Amino acid sequence: MADKNNDVNNDSIEEKMLNDHGIKPTANRIIIVNALASEHSPVSMTALERQLHTIDKSGIFRTLMLFKAHHLVHAFEDGEGHVEYELCTSHGVDEDEDMHVHFYCESCHRTFCFYGTPIPSVDIPCGYEMDSINYMIKGLCPDCARKKALRG
Repeated sequence: MADKNNDVNNDSIEEKMLNDHGIKPTANRIIIVNALASEHSPVSMTALERQLHTIDKSGIFRTLMLFKAHHLVHAFEDGEGHVEYELCTSHGVDEDEDMHVHFYCESCHRTFCFYGTPIPSVDIPCGYEMDSINYMIKGLCPDCARKKALRG
């Protein structure tokens, strides 16, 4: 006999994340939060589509935009002009206090999060209102740099 308390506990973390960000938990939203949480690096919309066969492209996109508006995910352009998404570690709807530097490896095309490296403060001219900032460093990750050194 299945323990109903375990089933409730399995969803409680995702539901709490959604509730903390002012988002009503639905089955699809919980599935998408789970998918994002299972990734070890930022993920593209295309990768989510491949992973989530039960939710159509427009449903995934609408959910990501809702998550972004409520600071549950942040989106940024990777090194090739595609948008990637990752869960924020912020705990509220007011702001994303999790903005950090990203590194794009030009060899293996993976994006890495530098959580301990905050985005530098930028002073913008009077009259402009900043909505977001994307700080991307491009180069070679340690694995690709090592492979390059062995070849050359």
